[in-house]
Amino acid sequence: MKRVLLASVGLLALSVASASAADIQRRAVMPTKTVEYIAPVYNWSGPYIGINGGGGWGHSDFSAPFAGSANTSGGLIGGTLGYNWQVNQTVFGLETDIDWSNIRGSSSCGAGFSCEARNNWLGTTRARLGYAADRFMPYVTGGLAYGGVKSSVAGVGSSSNTKAGWTLGGGIEAAISGPWTAKLEYLYVDLGHADSVLGSNTTFRSNIVRAGLNYRF
Repeated sequence: MKRVLLASVGLLALSVASASAADIQRRAVMPTKTVEYIAPVYNWSGPYIGINGGGGWGHSDFSAPFAGSANTSGGLIGGTLGYNWQVNQTVFGLETDIDWSNIRGSSSCGAGFSCEARNNWLGTTRARLGYAADRFMPYVTGGLAYGGVKSSVAGVGSSSNTKAGWTLGGGIEAAISGPWTAKLEYLYVDLGHADSVLGSNTTFRSNIVRAGLNYRF
């Protein structure tokens, strides 16, 4: 009887040891789960400051007594301030900028005269409406445009005016790294009519294409 009891205890101990070893082996070979990192959705809300630069081309008309027209073109560069509010995927924004500009053109006008129209600075204050596709935001924009228009008639004189008008356009902005975003946009600008010499006036209308780099706070 004693031998049977000892044999039973030995078999039980051996069974427990075998089960424990098998359980340890199963745990050792079980693959571990890795937690996948999911980047947070980008949010466009907040203020920003930046720089912009590009070029423009357009058309200016001169009225009598120096009737004529000129194609204009040139570059511009300046600074930008803005603020965005994001609601779901809709982004509402206000943006203002001021640029040094050298958009100009000249042509013959009147009876053998030469006329020139030049925009030497340009600013806008616009509303923006965008769609937030995570780190990309296409948008439309429009509002007030203002700038300096200088018109001159060779041998007669010149006149400089600060004019206000309107602008309308659109673009796309993308988050590139940390607080930095980059944009590419098109604006149509109409500054209306500016007084020129001897009772004439000059129009200034231009297409603006420019890139920008913004820092968001």
